[in-house]
Amino acid sequence: MVNVDISDQLKGTLRRLKKKNPALFRQVQKKINQIASLDETTIHHFKNLRGDLSKYKRVKVGSFVLFFRLEGDIIIFDRLIHHDKAY
Repeated sequence: MVNVDISDQLKGTLRRLKKKNPALFRQVQKKINQIASLDETTIHHFKNLRGDLSKYKRVKVGSFVLFFRLEGDIIIFDRLIHHDKAY
């Protein structure tokens, strides 16, 4: 298990999401917990992004994309964006 950090931007998004769409909030929370429980080797199986976003990995949660990156032994969850606006 690795350490987890959530960006301020994502914290704000999750706060709003908890009020407006509790079902999606639970899905995102479940996905974050699932990724956090993986070992460092397994995390590298997630899709790497290209171009300006190359430092990020992504995972889909419904019609949204959760961006995260690895820095040493820390997983930083950065943002949650609708798929139409993500790329």
